[in-house]
Amino acid sequence: MLFLVPVMVLNSSCVLDDRTELEKQVQDILNRPPEHIAPLPEIKPYVAYAYKSSKADARDPFKLFYEKTEEELATGVTDTGLTEEMKREIENRNREELESFELDSLRMVGTIEDQNAQWGVINDPAGTVHRVKVGNYMGRNIGKILNIFEDRIELREIIKNPDGRWEERQASLALAEK
Repeated sequence: MLFLVPVMVLNSSCVLDDRTELEKQVQDILNRPPEHIAPLPEIKPYVAYAYKSSKADARDPFKLFYEKTEEELATGVTDTGLTEEMKREIENRNREELESFELDSLRMVGTIEDQNAQWGVINDPAGTVHRVKVGNYMGRNIGKILNIFEDRIELREIIKNPDGRWEERQASLALAEK
């Protein structure tokens, strides 16, 4: 209590009830004439621009490159690039578990070899370990395993190119370093 009383006395002396200066300043601000507000800038109308290439044989950049032309649609003949083997692999087979992952999310962690075959050991993003052999599929692009080596797994993927044609491409999954 002895300490609290002097502190309260000192604090009470800091507070002033005189607000006349503040009220005078507020009244001065309210009595000033309003300032002129600048008008909004004029909005310029949109002018459409018609693109014209300087080359006669240039491709129109606004036309979608993957749409079929009227001639292709009229004839009904479009070359999809699919071979019979590719059609069988796409349509007539059961999907394997590792085909639900992107190829770059899978990690090769080793190999297992016995008298009959060589197996690759794959770790998926969830941490599950899988055993694969030549002929199995993995990755979302119908990646068929062609070869298994101690340091990599070679695959053949079937993908659609920007023209809408199916094509094969080589891919590999290297042994992951620790």
